Amino acid sequence: MSPFRLRPLDLVIEPQADNPYEVEGVLNPAAARGPDGELYLFPRIVGAGNYSRIGIMRVLFDDAGEPRGVERLGVALEPEAPYELRPNGGGGCEDPRVTYVAPLAHYIMTYTAFSPDGPRIALAMSKDLLHWHRLGLATFTPYLGVAFEGVDNKDATTFPTAVPNPEGQLELAILHRPLFPGTLPEQTRPRGHGRRIDLHRESIWISYTSTPPSGTNPHQLRHFTSHHRLAAPVSPWETLKIGSGTPPVLTSHGWMIVYHGVSDVASPDGDEHRLTYCAGIMVLDAEHPEKILYRSVKPVLAPVPSTQPRATPADVVFPTGIDQRADIGQPDRYDVYYGLNDFRIGVARLDLPPTIPYQGQRDPT
Repeated sequence: MSPFRLRPLDLVIEPQADNPYEVEGVLNPAAARGPDGELYLFPRIVGAGNYSRIGIMRVLFDDAGEPRGVERLGVALEPEAPYELRPNGGGGCEDPRVTYVAPLAHYIMTYTAFSPDGPRIALAMSKDLLHWHRLGLATFTPYLGVAFEGVDNKDATTFPTAVPNPEGQLELAILHRPLFPGTLPEQTRPRGHGRRIDLHRESIWISYTSTPPSGTNPHQLRHFTSHHRLAAPVSPWETLKIGSGTPPVLTSHGWMIVYHGVSDVASPDGDEHRLTYCAGIMVLDAEHPEKILYRSVKPVLAPVPSTQPRATPADVVFPTGIDQRADIGQPDRYDVYYGLNDFRIGVARLDLPPTIPYQGQRDPT
């Protein structure tokens, strides 16, 4: 039995029916505590034609410290850069994650830029969470014949402190999941559950960049020069695809992330199969985060049947934001904010267990 439990809370954030920026959904939010101690969300807000912006919301809490609502504060990023716009008038800034990176004394946002070439990882930075400066698209040097450049990429998130790179030097790092051709869930599903996993092409990666000296150009933060393959699909619930989710948080057990996995689930009558996105927990070694200490064998949060009258997926839990509840004296309590069925936002409660079984699962060989 898993020592981790994610319990959905009452708050569900719905799109505003009269808001043209949200007619196709509000989902997949980043979460971060501001310099004022308030909790801010940065959801993907989707207008007509799947045109996505990154909004800003402040979470409202009741007297007991439970999240009860949000106050909309505007837009953090509007598609403006060439790598966020497409020739047909489309484009987007999507699926952000936000981390306060202590060595930089800034917040770093990683997000998906819907570029003319497809989805790519982009970075921005901020002092206050309200004003953002673009750093540009991430670039990656090759690794053992694996070329990341020119490949679709998503689900990036940064560590909040410098961590050892493969040579043992402290550097800033991101988790990301390149979408090499043939590795989308729709493409891996026809090959069945017994297919051979391509470890380099179907994994979450850690990539590293040197910390810029104080006062120098921060744009070098987007150039990643060393890499380590972290995790490929292992368990049945993630057999078609895995991707990173919430930013890593340092716990008493190590670096914890809430990640997502995709599987092919049959309907109760067996007549239909649907891609299902669930959430799991991964714990990485505090000093050597390339080492997995614990990984969910089964999901810790799965979608429930939806009756929403919209043509959006009804089987999606997509974790992107996490909030440590030290504000109410509960540092081992975390609220996880996630995209719910590609249309709205849910929140779930995670209480860190006092111990975990150290069972880092091996990748398939």
